[in-house]
Amino acid sequence: MARITDTMIERSAEFIWLTGGVLDQRRMALFSGSGSREAALAALAAHRTDDGGYAFALEPDVKGPEPQPIAAMTALALLDEIGALDQGTAAPICDWLARVTAADGGVPDLLPTIDAYPRPPWVAAPPQDRGGLLTTARTVGLLLKHRIDHPWIEGATAFCREAIGAIEATHPYEVLSVGVFLDHVPDRPFARAASKRLGELVRDMRLVLLDPANPEGVPSPPGYAEEEFSFACDFAPSPRSLAAEWFSEAELRTSLDHLAAEQREDGGWPIHYRLWSPAIEQQARPGFTLVALHVLRAWDQAA
Repeated sequence: MARITDTMIERSAEFIWLTGGVLDQRRMALFSGSGSREAALAALAAHRTDDGGYAFALEPDVKGPEPQPIAAMTALALLDEIGALDQGTAAPICDWLARVTAADGGVPDLLPTIDAYPRPPWVAAPPQDRGGLLTTARTVGLLLKHRIDHPWIEGATAFCREAIGAIEATHPYEVLSVGVFLDHVPDRPFARAASKRLGELVRDMRLVLLDPANPEGVPSPPGYAEEEFSFACDFAPSPRSLAAEWFSEAELRTSLDHLAAEQREDGGWPIHYRLWSPAIEQQARPGFTLVALHVLRAWDQAA
């Protein structure tokens, strides 16, 4: 039985027309079949900086006009969603990433320029002499998915492989990014072995809430909001994800039912991470709503 219905999509569209910015509205139009890729690309281009990076709150928590690696990662994810991630759109982003890459081949998640603009009080630029797996893994995974050719990718891929092999403890955001990398890295034996080990770690560290109706006794990871949990379909946003193998059919079904039931009366999905400004919830919920719709559609289409 399909979880996503025409009524659900209509309510989501109403919510995004009411609260979303131009980019989210263009994305919603594409999702519902009434928009154009060119219009969505034009909206995304408003976040591009003169040097090939991305800024201007493309990531709702990352404000200001200075480009950030995590915003470049988000731009690639949106290009993938729009169906416009190709050599022409990726090359300027890769050129920019190459200019901020650390000696180990990875990019820091944030640059020190983040400090000049409003930001969550717990967010600061990490050491700049090393890369961050959270941003680098998803970025490289998306580029590999579309077979982008750029000199930056080889070193960044090597960084990801080494860093993934060294993981002893992790957190959900990092796992989500590593999952994208493992889904698309060409070395499939490496990907399957690394994914199996990562899935075992996710369970051992209790990073996934398998029974959404009973969160008691399942702690949120350090630094996360008190009721910020990750579910099976977060790690496996489509049946093609290697992470789908971490869970039973019943566990995946439970997580997807929970996701569908989270649609609010206003038509949007909630956010559960820590809020630092009254504006953030309104700015972030349209994007979370679109992610939920894409996950539900991906699993419905495979049913």
